[in-house]
Amino acid sequence: MDTKITSNANTSSRAVRDTITLTGITAQGFHGVFEEERRNGQPFVVDLVLHADLQPAGISDDLTKTAHYGILAEQVTAIITGDPLNLIEALAERIAEAVLSSFETVDAVEVTVHKPQAPITVPFGDVAVTIRRSRA
Repeated sequence: MDTKITSNANTSSRAVRDTITLTGITAQGFHGVFEEERRNGQPFVVDLVLHADLQPAGISDDLTKTAHYGILAEQVTAIITGDPLNLIEALAERIAEAVLSSFETVDAVEVTVHKPQAPITVPFGDVAVTIRRSRA
């Protein structure tokens, strides 16, 4: 008996996409509006959800038909440790732009930037911003 596998990701206008999730990319950055944040730095943690059609990669077993998450993690780390920004919103935008410009197989990306040591004067667990960006 032949079994035909179908995918939700079978047309260019599909609403349902496959995903690659990469969480917990952590690096020391110098982002923030306060002088001590830019001087001393602090850890930033990034989570990514990439939306793409993964069927071609799954069928062909070809790395070039997907997003290389090792390279992706290195790019995100370079952005975190790179030029300082005032806001984690801006950091998230910079990361989303890099993902979409670097990986043509990715149609959309969700970026969450955590700032667990934000300068907040009351006890808290985390501060995070999540943005969703897609190709125009």
